Amino acid sequence: MRTIYAQVAQRLASLSETPDLDASVLLAHISGKSRAHILAHPELELNHEQQNKLDDSLARLARGESFPYVLGKWEFFGNEFEITQDVLIPRPETELLVEKAIAYLRKNQSAFQVADIGTGSGAIAISIARNVPHAKILATDISPAALNIAKRNAKNHAVEDQIKFVECDLLPNSEFRIQNSEFDLLCANLPYIPTMTMKQLSVFGREPTLALDGGLDGFDLYRRLFERLPRWLSSRALILCEIESTLGAEAIRLASDFFPRAEIHLHRDLAGKDRLLEILTQRV
Repeated sequence: MRTIYAQVAQRLASLSETPDLDASVLLAHISGKSRAHILAHPELELNHEQQNKLDDSLARLARGESFPYVLGKWEFFGNEFEITQDVLIPRPETELLVEKAIAYLRKNQSAFQVADIGTGSGAIAISIARNVPHAKILATDISPAALNIAKRNAKNHAVEDQIKFVECDLLPNSEFRIQNSEFDLLCANLPYIPTMTMKQLSVFGREPTLALDGGLDGFDLYRRLFERLPRWLSSRALILCEIESTLGAEAIRLASDFFPRAEIHLHRDLAGKDRLLEILTQRV
């Protein structure tokens, strides 16, 4: 008789490129055991409640729901974050942005006012807060459902006192700016996939379109953000923006148009793709 682990792996074979790995992760999640325990005890048996949860999870996967959403959590920058279909699934390539942000804040101790625009699950803001205790972060999102997830994640990671969450379209109103210091660092992982490209991707319809669709050329939201940014920034500020990997040259041109005096660089992710736009501004 086949073990429950073998049965799950077989059922996932047509749904996943890594059915064995996903089977162990799913069973660990449902049973409350570690993956190591699952692999060492393939004879594991589930109780009635756990079996029902497994059946429901497999049915959701069969309907095309993404694995992280079925789990309700995902790892990013070494930490676990709650996620739902209201937020984008955190991705490894975004860790490059977080690494650059942390390095900049540690090197420049007087820089501590940070903005995370389009925070989603809060993964960027929370990862920065956990690694830079002196950082004070404004995290914005247009989605109240996403902000609720981000707030819970901030509380779970005990950094809620470092982060102020604001529901708004990119940036708050001018009254907020007057009451708070200008930003030394601004991070943005805004929707950047061109609309027609997005509709051809496997994530289309499986993750929130609001968090993916960057408009006709992929830069609609960045264009709007850059138009408003100068009055929000300190005299010398760093802007870090994740971009579509095929649009590096276009991203540099856009940044040059809005910040002609800035130092502008592109950084590649671990896959060797253009992923991060860095803009070091200086006020005229």
